[in-house]
Amino acid sequence: MKKIEKVLLSGLGAIGSAFASKLFDSDPEILKVIADPVRIEKYQKNGVTVNDKSYSFQFCKPGSSTGPADLILIAVKQHNLAQSIQDISGFIGENTIILSLLNGITSEEIIGEKYGHEKLLLSFVVGTDAVREGTHTHFSNIGKIVFGEVKNTTDLSKVKAIQELFDRTQIPYSIPEDMQRELWWKYMMNVGINQTSAVLGAPYGVFQKIGEARELMEMASMEVITLAEKRGINLTKEDIQRYVAVINTLAPDGKTSMLQDIEAGRKTEVEIFSGTIIELGLQFGIETPVNQILYRMIRTLELQQKLLYN
Repeated sequence: MKKIEKVLLSGLGAIGSAFASKLFDSDPEILKVIADPVRIEKYQKNGVTVNDKSYSFQFCKPGSSTGPADLILIAVKQHNLAQSIQDISGFIGENTIILSLLNGITSEEIIGEKYGHEKLLLSFVVGTDAVREGTHTHFSNIGKIVFGEVKNTTDLSKVKAIQELFDRTQIPYSIPEDMQRELWWKYMMNVGINQTSAVLGAPYGVFQKIGEARELMEMASMEVITLAEKRGINLTKEDIQRYVAVINTLAPDGKTSMLQDIEAGRKTEVEIFSGTIIELGLQFGIETPVNQILYRMIRTLELQQKLLYN
């Protein structure tokens, strides 16, 4: 097992900066953040802070590779994935491992088509309440990175290498036996909490205290359960309660990434949430009325923001 000593991060948003801070605190030399010149200038001018602590991350530009990375963490939004895939091309080596921390169930497939599925492990972040404002990130719960092979029962050399890194840098993680099922579980959680929080303008505390908000969230999630079964993934109502338990641990004033995007006038990831659910519903002949409504509401919020900012 090769020790991971060079980590490249693409995406310095709330999730990326939170885990970058853990890597940097352990060893400032282990991490480089790839970004375009405009973003690098902004980070250096405004400074990057995580929980009010300043971080002087090492930045590098696309095309400036000094050799392959041992591990690449991709933490951009879905609509920036194509650019991120292009940016990291000079840092891919024979033994490079890639973790995609994106929401949704499609990013690994897209990355694998470019660089080979053998370089990827499935992964996602759960339990974080990180919020970014400008170049400043705050969290009370960093959450954990859930990762692994599709089935964590075969060759685990890549898994063990990342496990050693996360132990060394004190990054919380878990390695489930059935990673594909866990990925769909997190997707169900996002379809529920991300979208309903965005349309309600509601932080986590609303879902912790108001039953009607939870019911709306659960109605959206039930449509994922029905579609997951068609893909051979066995999710149940108990899995919804498992993520409700996670939400109950988060800061009441914490906000989902989609609510943060709406409030900041940024593009959301609605296409990979209700957009994908609608497509799968059409594919399998299953009605998805809740996600149909959520999709149109969120797209209206996006376009309304454009009208206001223009």
